[in-house]
Amino acid sequence: MGKPVLIDFYAEWCGPCKMQTPILEKLKEKMGDSIEVRKLDVDQHMKEATEYRVSVVPTLVIEKDGKVVRRLEGVTGAAELEQILSALITE
Repeated sequence: MGKPVLIDFYAEWCGPCKMQTPILEKLKEKMGDSIEVRKLDVDQHMKEATEYRVSVVPTLVIEKDGKVVRRLEGVTGAAELEQILSALITE
């Protein structure tokens, strides 16, 4: 089983995205190599944003073994993200 992957769809011009970034950085620091965090700028990665049906930024997509297990739109707190990801690590 692979580790969970959190994909952060964001935009440089997005205010809430700027709030989400430090939350994700602290989360990655705390959870280390047990998770993977990817950041995709929707303006530069329109193909991926379309494939994942992203219409709001920030949108966080959490995958496990190549399957989307959770989508979160808007700023999401570290505690909620840690709870979701921790459950996926132990699967």
